[in-house]
Amino acid sequence: MNAQAGQVRKRRVFHIPGYDPFHPRRYRELYRTEGAAQAKISGYEIGVKAETSETSFRWTVGARIAGQPVMSQIDVLVWSDIVRDSMAQSIPATYLQLVQTAWTYISTGTLRRLMWMRKGPVIAALYPAVMLLSQLALAIGIGSWLGGFVESVGQGGLASIGFPEGAVFTGIIWGLWALGWLVMAVVVVAILRWFKARDNRLFAYYLMHDYAYSAQLRGQTPPALAARMKEFQTLIAAALAEDVDEVLVVGHSSGAHLAVSILADLLRSGRVPKGGPALAFLSLGQVVPMVSFLPRARELRRDLAVLSASDKLTWVDVSAPGDGCCFALCDPVAVSGVAPDNKRWPLVISAAFTQSLTPARWKALRWRFFRLHFQYLCAFDRPKDYDYFQITAGPMTLGARYAGRKPSGSRIDVPVSKYTAQAS
Repeated sequence: MNAQAGQVRKRRVFHIPGYDPFHPRRYRELYRTEGAAQAKISGYEIGVKAETSETSFRWTVGARIAGQPVMSQIDVLVWSDIVRDSMAQSIPATYLQLVQTAWTYISTGTLRRLMWMRKGPVIAALYPAVMLLSQLALAIGIGSWLGGFVESVGQGGLASIGFPEGAVFTGIIWGLWALGWLVMAVVVVAILRWFKARDNRLFAYYLMHDYAYSAQLRGQTPPALAARMKEFQTLIAAALAEDVDEVLVVGHSSGAHLAVSILADLLRSGRVPKGGPALAFLSLGQVVPMVSFLPRARELRRDLAVLSASDKLTWVDVSAPGDGCCFALCDPVAVSGVAPDNKRWPLVISAAFTQSLTPARWKALRWRFFRLHFQYLCAFDRPKDYDYFQITAGPMTLGARYAGRKPSGSRIDVPVSKYTAQAS
C-alpha cells in the first residue's frame, strides 16, 4: 500500500447524502457531468463507469491526474427510502410538525444559539415555517372571502324577492351560513394542495420535513436511521480490510453528522486496522449544529469529541460563506462545546465560492440557494486547493493533500451550544 506515503492508486469512497428523497442515480450523473467539466478546466482525465451492488449504489472512476493513474470505487450509502417515508405526511400533519419543531428549537433556546453563529442557515430553517404559514394565511383569506361572498349573494337574493321571515327563512339563512363555511373549507384545501403540488420549486414541505426529522427526538437518532447507520459502518469496515490505499468517507449536508457517528462507532469498536488503508473523512456543507445543539444529542456530541481527537483518520471540513444552507466555517466540534484538550480535527477550510467561481457564474448561482448547497460536488471555474474530483479520484490521500494547510482564519471555533452533555 502507498497510503503511508500519501500516494493513492486504489481508493474506496463512501458518499453519505443529506436528507434527500431522490434516487442516488442523480449523484452518479452529477459526478459524471461535473467531473468531465472539471477535468476539461483543470487538464486531467477522468471517466465514470456504472457498477452494480446489492448494498449500495456504486460506480467506478478511472482518472489520470498529474500523470498518475488512479482507480476509485464510489458507493452512495442509501437512506433515501427512510427520507421518503418521513416525508409521507398529510398537509395537517406537516403543519403539526411545524408547531412541534418550532417549539423544540425555541423552547430549548437552541434557535437563539444558532443565530449567534450564522444567519444564513437559521433563515433557511425559518423559511419553511414562514412559507407554510403564508400559504395557510393566503388560503384562509381567499377562502373566507369566497365563502362570505356566497353567503352574502344568497342573503341578497332572499331580500330581493321579499322572502318572508319565519322558520323557513331562518333555516335558509343557516343553510347559507353553512354553505359559506363549506366553500371556505373547499377553497382552503384546494389552495394548500396546489402549493404542495409545486413544492419541487418552493421547497417548503421538503425543508419542514428535514428539520422536523432531526428535531423529532430532540437530537436522538431515529431507530430506523440508527439501524441503517450500523449497516453503513459494516460496509466501511469491510473496505478497510481491502487492498486499497485510502478509504474516504464523504458526508454532505445532513450526511455529515451521520458520518461523524458512523466513524466514531468504527473507532470505538476497534475496526480500523493498524497499517491498513488511510482513513479520511470529508464533511461538506455541514449542518451539524442543527442537531448537536439539541438537548438529547448526547451521542452525537460524544462522537464529535471522539472523532476530533483521533490520530487514526484525517478530517477536513469544507464549507463556504456563500452557501446559505450550511454553518459555514463553524467548527462543529468547538461550537458544540465538546472540544477535548487533545483536539486535532477538523481542519476547517473554505471553498471560497466568490474566488473559485467566475464573477459571471457566481452571479448566475448566487440566489440559487439549493444549487449552491451542492456546489461542493461540482466543478469550479478556477479551483483553489479544493477540487472534489481530485480528492475522490486523484493520486493523493486527503491527509497528504492538506498536510500543513492552515485552517480558515475566519472560522468560528468558540463554544456556543447550551447543551454539552455527552453519552457515557
